[in-house]
Amino acid sequence: MANWNSVTRLAVLLLALLLLPGCSAVRVVYNQADNLLAWMAQDYFDFEPLQKQEFNTRLDALLAWHRADQLPDYARFLGEIKQRTERAATREDALWLIEGVKARYRVLAGRGSSDAVEILAGLTPDNIKAAQKQFEKVNKKFSDEHKLGGTQDDRRRARLERTLKRIREWTGPLTPAQEARITALNDTIPYTDQLRQQDRQRRQKEFLALLEQRGNKAEFARVLRPWLSDWEAGRPAALQAALEEGYEKRIALYLDVERSLTPQQRAHMQRKLAG
Repeated sequence: MANWNSVTRLAVLLLALLLLPGCSAVRVVYNQADNLLAWMAQDYFDFEPLQKQEFNTRLDALLAWHRADQLPDYARFLGEIKQRTERAATREDALWLIEGVKARYRVLAGRGSSDAVEILAGLTPDNIKAAQKQFEKVNKKFSDEHKLGGTQDDRRRARLERTLKRIREWTGPLTPAQEARITALNDTIPYTDQLRQQDRQRRQKEFLALLEQRGNKAEFARVLRPWLSDWEAGRPAALQAALEEGYEKRIALYLDVERSLTPQQRAHMQRKLAG
């Protein structure tokens, strides 16, 4: 999947909120998106009062547009996902879903990029220092959660726990046979966590370098917009190849799980999508 590696891409979080597992979580969090995004922006940039006011004004307008213009499309998209899950899923279904998410992100990023330019162009050196500290914090969290400093077995267990948690959120409890099968398939997926961390840090450095151009707003907008829209650009070939291999094998894992679902598990998933 895509490497979502910078909360400075303010618009992308809105899409992520809509796709959170758990229907009640989607409703609650989306309705509180203005508060959550404001808190996260403050956490990254330590805004002064006037900066915070401008951010909130622009965010309110972006959210109002999103609710009025985009939610009907999201409802249709989720409805088609539900229809597709009522039959045996295919690799094409998985690719359609992922491309659908990416397309809606690009719309959101395109709409929010002008606001991002205005907000980021006004950052002070202290704001940027705050962002650098926050990058260090989130990088450490990623490293801890993915056991990057541990043994290969530590990393394997951590990844398996994350995979099982994601699947159970949609299916409910798994059978021992399903867990064993997931474990075996999960072990065939290449380990890319260290490469992903390096790519996160590369993107963070790119972002900080882009900010150095913020004094020339026209040029800043020219380089920032494609950076916001295409988070995969500039990846090293080794990382891209490993991610593509992992991408296909993870799709195969989830399709295998889908074929093994019991009627109760399938009903659980349908209820979540129907919400």
